[in-house]
Amino acid sequence: MDSTRRRRPTTDATNHQVAADADAEQFWERHYRTRPTGGARVNPLLAETAAPLRPGTALDLGCGAGGDTIWLAGQGWHITAVDISTTAVERVRARARELGVADRVATEQHDLAGSFPAGRFDLVSTQYFQTPLPLPRGRVLRTAARALRPGGLLLIVDHGSTAPWSWDQDPDIHYPTPTEIAAELDLDPAYWSVLRADMPRRSATGPSGETATVIDNVLLFQLTADKGRMSTDD
Repeated sequence: MDSTRRRRPTTDATNHQVAADADAEQFWERHYRTRPTGGARVNPLLAETAAPLRPGTALDLGCGAGGDTIWLAGQGWHITAVDISTTAVERVRARARELGVADRVATEQHDLAGSFPAGRFDLVSTQYFQTPLPLPRGRVLRTAARALRPGGLLLIVDHGSTAPWSWDQDPDIHYPTPTEIAAELDLDPAYWSVLRADMPRRSATGPSGETATVIDNVLLFQLTADKGRMSTDD
């Protein structure tokens, strides 16, 4: 199916939180409006992880330009693609139609600080789910872990270094290590197993064709036992 749903928090929020939410949406909307359409590539660590798997249902959190979503759909996955930016989700939906995979791609607009897509998934992918703006990232990722079906995988790939073409060149930025990310999520090892936690280096290509060696912080969880209807409020 092919659908876009805009969801907002249903509870009252302080004026400060409303302003922060608006700023985040405006920030990412400006970011994607100024980027060219088309040509988005799959992130290599997602392709490496998903290629051996039997296609099922996937959730792409922070889908951005849609390279991961389109690649997964081409492999036979049914994907829910989520982003805070209207432009991002509209472009992903249009690209899916153009390539004939719209029946396997559903798009939803969410500010994940306040809402989360419904359903359970065989794969949840969060590729570079990092922002300079306020975001309860640990809570969002714990909710993502609880959205897995038994046997499902949560793949978290973060920047571990700053590429020369990055929009964020803050020299004091700290990139959490896989160990630090796992500690923040604090998932019960009786139900979730860590399958991978490392910091590989790779050669990356920037938007103008420049290349650089970058570091990725990679964490892969598997839900090994069904904990039932788990709360997503902590």
